[in-house]
Amino acid sequence: MQRFVYLDHAATTPIHPQVAQAMLPYLTEVYGNPSSIHSFGRQARQALESAREEIADFLGADPKQVVFTSGGTEADNMAIIGVAMANRHKGNHVITSQVEHHAVLHACEYLEKQGFDVTYLPVDQTGQVSVEDLKQAVREDTVLVSIMYGNNEIGTIQPIEEIGPFLQEKGIYFHSDCVQAFGILRVKANELPVDLITVSAHKINGPKGIGALYIGPNVVIEPHVFGGNQERKRRGGTENLASIVGFAEAVKLIRANRQERVDKYLGYRETMLRVFAEEGIEYLVNGHPEHFLPHVLNVSFPGISTETMLMNLDIAGIAAASGSACTSGSLELSHVLKAMNLGDQCAKSAIRFSFGTTNTAEEVEKAARDVAKIVKRLAKK
Repeated sequence: MQRFVYLDHAATTPIHPQVAQAMLPYLTEVYGNPSSIHSFGRQARQALESAREEIADFLGADPKQVVFTSGGTEADNMAIIGVAMANRHKGNHVITSQVEHHAVLHACEYLEKQGFDVTYLPVDQTGQVSVEDLKQAVREDTVLVSIMYGNNEIGTIQPIEEIGPFLQEKGIYFHSDCVQAFGILRVKANELPVDLITVSAHKINGPKGIGALYIGPNVVIEPHVFGGNQERKRRGGTENLASIVGFAEAVKLIRANRQERVDKYLGYRETMLRVFAEEGIEYLVNGHPEHFLPHVLNVSFPGISTETMLMNLDIAGIAAASGSACTSGSLELSHVLKAMNLGDQCAKSAIRFSFGTTNTAEEVEKAARDVAKIVKRLAKK
């Protein structure tokens, strides 16, 4: 019987059994609306605020600064559009990078339609933005900068800690999409020089459809979901209580073993690259050689198209990806690899392997051997 190996944890992670168990009572027994004043509502409200405290504490934030959303995409939209619209009287210029997640890029494109001017910073061949480029791009009318912490396709970590202090001096709001970095890197609002942080549960073995936005104490933001007074009037709609409880449980698990996970993923990465070298196949690692998320490994196999490779991997029982899961149905080249100017041959043959808690060293090694076999077979054609 074929054993399947899931190496696409950057797209989504399997829900942890403890998370599912924690959610169950809030799908069956505790069904009150957190906004209701009777005992059913109060019970739900208590669970909601307890979960908010858990997540806020892990983020190094005050619980009042954490707003629950339907996921990372909505949180990104809320941060970018909400801050830009609320501060339009100060200026209409926004800065981001060419390698952001589409949740950020498309939100910026929407702002352009509303009359905003957006600067899309280039990156170098490792996928990093230049702090100098950013400083030069800042104008008198710049109100917001959005730069992700760790890239979801290539794993490159951006120089957030260098960018932040400069923007603070200028009085410019700084948002960081930390969805892929959360649970891997130390993401603390009271340590990172940022004003807004986006996180999501389904990347850390929590449920899909729930995310959060940290909003700094001095941030003026305009809500974009109306219909109620929930989330301190910043995001209308009855809270997704079961998923919020699941999110908090996933955070508890990370709190207990974050460094252990990081060490494991670094080991898996080294195993995969060692096997590729031993097998003598041609490959190129995309991303920064030192500053990278340990669970994301983007590799090009020159001469073998991404689509052909993914089909063969799937047949072999290996789940991998071409880039962001939000665009994997498209045959277009990755906008991240394009921005890195690695050349078409590299961009057209890139595969993203990403590791998670359910992987083992043995299956990663076997998967790497199988990948090498496929590369050798396809290279002969």
